[in-house]
Amino acid sequence: MMQEKSPPSPFAVEFRNVTKRFGAVVANRGLSFSIRRGEIHAVVGENGAGKSTAMKVLFGMESADEGSILVHGSSVRFRSSQDAMRARLGMVHQHFMLAGPYTALDNVILGAEHTGLLRPIRRSEAKRKLELLAERYGLQVPWERPVEELALGQAQRLEILKLLYRDAEILILDEPTAVLTPQEVDGFFENIRKLRSEGKTILLITHKMREVMNLSDAVTVFRQGSVVAARRTAETSAEELAELMVGRKLTSAVMGVGVSIASEQASDPATGMVLQIRNAKLCGFPRALRPLDLHVRAGEIVGIAGVEGNGQGPLIECLTRPASAQEHAVETLKIYGQDVRSKSWGEIRAMGVGCVPPDRHRDGLMLDRPVWENFILGPTFRTEFKSESRTIRKLPILNKRRSIERTRAAMEEFDVRPRDPLVAIRGLSGGNQQKLILAREFDSQPGFMVIAQPTRGVDVGAIEWIHAKMLDARARGVGILLISSELEEIFKLSDRMLVLYEGAWWGEYARREFQSKEKEIGQRMAGVSQTLGERS
Repeated sequence: MMQEKSPPSPFAVEFRNVTKRFGAVVANRGLSFSIRRGEIHAVVGENGAGKSTAMKVLFGMESADEGSILVHGSSVRFRSSQDAMRARLGMVHQHFMLAGPYTALDNVILGAEHTGLLRPIRRSEAKRKLELLAERYGLQVPWERPVEELALGQAQRLEILKLLYRDAEILILDEPTAVLTPQEVDGFFENIRKLRSEGKTILLITHKMREVMNLSDAVTVFRQGSVVAARRTAETSAEELAELMVGRKLTSAVMGVGVSIASEQASDPATGMVLQIRNAKLCGFPRALRPLDLHVRAGEIVGIAGVEGNGQGPLIECLTRPASAQEHAVETLKIYGQDVRSKSWGEIRAMGVGCVPPDRHRDGLMLDRPVWENFILGPTFRTEFKSESRTIRKLPILNKRRSIERTRAAMEEFDVRPRDPLVAIRGLSGGNQQKLILAREFDSQPGFMVIAQPTRGVDVGAIEWIHAKMLDARARGVGILLISSELEEIFKLSDRMLVLYEGAWWGEYARREFQSKEKEIGQRMAGVSQTLGERS
């Protein structure tokens, strides 16, 4: 008598009591949750909650210490990401894994072709297959163009096509919309829904509740290394999910407009300006239509919206490396009414200026040094970090004990985990590294701040706290230049906003115009509209 075959598992992925340790730290503790076949499944949680570690275990980049993982009903133990890809899993990382000088086509072929003396690479066959996939899923890419020349939205499509080319059935997407314009986000949503309709299973790692609610079928919530809830998206709300993530009730930061300027804050007494830039021609943008003019008043948040790579870096460089003002052909660069083109960044910081850089690893941290050294990085001119001895107080000698104590207090205030000022900051999650930088800059009590991408990779509870901190600083008279690729963040926080595209302003908008002109703003971020705003 023939034995009946058991029906296929309804689940694409199952975690069963998975635990992962790094020394004494338990990153994942007894994870048990399932992802159904052919659904979009969101995984959410605070920074350091264990989401990324769990995905790395699933994708073969880490191995579990306990428990098991099933893929399509079969137990698996991947030793590498190559093993996972052979099992038809694929992952798009937050920072794209592409080789810039090579063409889009070559980036897909790289590592996917089984070559040898009798099996040469057949580019024409690969291109035909990719063109069919691109047409099927609406993911058009210019195949013969170098990746470094692609728009960020095109690069993301290419990453997804790499997985489809390898016949991936389970796609893991880590913060997939972090670098996209609003129009590109809408297109991304359409593409992901198309993949779902074709039977693909998608794991979506995101901090954005809007994406979770609009795109996913189900949600798993992580907190402190464990799964604390699983919900069908239609049966929950953004508020419930956020509270499950952080373990407490959240309140939205209250927006205020027209906050009075605090008289004790430094500014140009003639104009109330904390920043003035005039006739700046940013390097790398020779086709810019006209030089940049920019000003920020005390008690004002000015938002700069734009897709990354359109001049945000050179603009920040003008402010943090004043010697580059000549390189960027800046006619006027004043902070608090003073010409700072001949000053060092250390001198400008000592004037009362803070900066949250867009790339925390490159510009904000010494990754192999302890947390306390990173906390005092930059503000070492402050008295509380210097030696107590009167005879040597003027020398650059630090008071280590006091520095560690102040760092520990700031870590408590900003909820930086783990609460150990002596550990290397490399061991902290990206979100906790970001919170440490923000703690450092706010602790200096500046009168003017440049804040770039403040909530990138930060969980919803920390986003709420950071936004509230920025609004509180504005209420105290601090002028803030906010640079963010998150249009929703710009809308929420800014009194005024400008759109930056290819090194030039493509529009300026007052707060009352944000919602009514959202489509126009998105178009100008993408360089679609050829008509510049008259007020820029």
